[in-house]
Amino acid sequence: MGRIIAAINMTIDGYCDHTAVIADEDLHNHYSELLKTADSIIYGRITYQLMEFWRDLAEKPSGEKDMDDFAEIMNAVPKIVFSRTLKEVDWKSARLSKLSFEEEVQEQKRISVGNVFIGSPSLITEALRNGLVDEFQLCVHPVIAGSGRPLFTKNDEKITLKLLKTKSLKSGAVVFYNQPGIK
Repeated sequence: MGRIIAAINMTIDGYCDHTAVIADEDLHNHYSELLKTADSIIYGRITYQLMEFWRDLAEKPSGEKDMDDFAEIMNAVPKIVFSRTLKEVDWKSARLSKLSFEEEVQEQKRISVGNVFIGSPSLITEALRNGLVDEFQLCVHPVIAGSGRPLFTKNDEKITLKLLKTKSLKSGAVVFYNQPGIK
């Protein structure tokens, strides 16, 4: 049985904005190692379309080893996409889900032996609300973005997290590994 891991980058003021975080060699290497343990990644449409950048980079490498290595790993990992508007996806390692979000997460957990990652803000909060997350990995970057898409909103319920460990990156970003506790 697999583990469901919610993993995302965010700024210190709570925004999930990929253009605001520090995407250096250390961060790419961290996520490369993480994705080597992935049986699949679950995305919403917006994040999925942002991640297509890595498919294109895998097809035409940049010459930057950390980015090219991450692109190869990302290109290979099976991706499950939730969208109300997409009718198809053209990334060979991706498919649109035909199940409800909760059914898909439970099915991936049942059939997986490795980790199943959830990597979109809205899906992470939905998974947390529904008690579907085994581990929460939040990479907090030492950046104040000032605006963007918040990971959590005022409408979110209180969920207590148990800190399992931390990992500091060279940029000053810190990955917090947490286990969701009692609501």
